[in-house]
Amino acid sequence: MKRNFVVAAAAAALAFAIPACSGLRDALNAHTDWVTRAASTELTVASLSTLLGKSRAPIRKDIAKSIANVWVDYQLLGNGAAHNDSLNDPKMIDDAMWPAIANLKARKWYEIVSKSWGVEDTAAAAKQWENGQVLAADHILLLTQGMNDAQKAVVKKKIDALRASVTPANFADVAKRNSQDQATAKSGGSLGVFPRGAMVPEFETALLALKPGQISPVIQTQYGYHIIHRPTYEQIKGQLLQASKGRSVSVAESTYLAKLEQSGKIEVKKGAITTVRALGNDPDAFRTDNTVLATSTAGKFTTSRLVGWLETLPPQARVLDQIRQSPDSLLVQLVRNFVKNELVLKQADSAKVQIDPAEIAQLHASFVNAVRSAWSQLNVTPTSLADSAKSESDRVKLAARRIDDYFTRMVQEQAPFVPVPTPLSNILREKYKYSFNDAGLDRVIQEASKIRSSADSARKAGQPQSAVPFGMQQPRAPSASSTPPSASSTTPGNRK
Repeated sequence: MKRNFVVAAAAAALAFAIPACSGLRDALNAHTDWVTRAASTELTVASLSTLLGKSRAPIRKDIAKSIANVWVDYQLLGNGAAHNDSLNDPKMIDDAMWPAIANLKARKWYEIVSKSWGVEDTAAAAKQWENGQVLAADHILLLTQGMNDAQKAVVKKKIDALRASVTPANFADVAKRNSQDQATAKSGGSLGVFPRGAMVPEFETALLALKPGQISPVIQTQYGYHIIHRPTYEQIKGQLLQASKGRSVSVAESTYLAKLEQSGKIEVKKGAITTVRALGNDPDAFRTDNTVLATSTAGKFTTSRLVGWLETLPPQARVLDQIRQSPDSLLVQLVRNFVKNELVLKQADSAKVQIDPAEIAQLHASFVNAVRSAWSQLNVTPTSLADSAKSESDRVKLAARRIDDYFTRMVQEQAPFVPVPTPLSNILREKYKYSFNDAGLDRVIQEASKIRSSADSARKAGQPQSAVPFGMQQPRAPSASSTPPSASSTTPGNRK
């Protein structure tokens, strides 16, 4: 009897399993038919696979994740606009921009402690200035990166008006009030002294065409429109003398940092390098991770803190690639170097170093301007949404549609890439819901590879392709970034 029951139970289970098999497969497929969700909308596997497969971008998971990250930022921006969220709370901005603020404070302390370093060489300074080995410039910059021709025309009209009114006497004041290079605006647009060849060609050519004391016409570089002032020797003499200290400053700096490290009692934890390597593959996943990587007299140094410091580095440093490729010994040194930053900050706090309120105000203004600029370029300003949709739910849907449309055109190279500064991205992700589906990303790679293979086969057979191939303007992964215009992103240095 018992045996018959077992047989009957097994048969019943088998009978259930056969029709349920397709249901299970459907359930599994449903779990992998989306890549990411943001607010109330989602990016499907089918959509991203098609975009990636028909592009010239490498079909890799990290590329797919980067593209998906851009979509999330855009959708959350649109969702904020639909809810009329101004995203301008000062405390919220300060929390998101702590790396930039910490950098300002550390730089101020460095300027204090380094004043007595090195020995000036007056003769060498004068000679380098006279033969053009060392140059100097002040500039006013209005950014045009990511803008279309119509938007650039508006910016050009504004800077032409500034050029008509600027003189050597008021240049610094006009730069402070108008320049969008936040790193130099506070000092009257001064780029300081730099060696010949350090700036992009258009900028340097215009600078060399000026005599000391003259102002250039409006010139254009990859960053935007500039007005350049070439200072006189007397105006820049102090910086030239400081630069003339050269080797003696390097020795003093090395001694300072060595003593700082020794007294700071830095200890990198076992297993820290494994965490750092994982961070290199997906920094966003570690943004709030409190794993302790090292300790010092400044306290615990966590993974989230490292992510923040990495965001202060310029995109061209390709720090994530460096992390993925470097040996363990260099990663240990990377951690130690950032812990030294924390020790410098501790010294600055002990010395009660304060950041000028005007500098903080400028950081806030640049953040708010970045929000408004992104909204405008993506066509999701709160006003435009309110004009077309009366209820909040309708505005949310309209914003999502407009973002999807822009995102598709951008990937197809029919619209410019709109950068979202990392601090803004961080705030959006803290305020609004989003998620990634790793299994969905894996499916994107599979499906995109099929689409790419089919397109390649059609090309080889001499048949017309189903879609025009395009190149993906690879977005910056959430990292360094991309704070609203910083020295690393707007100063026309020739560093690529």
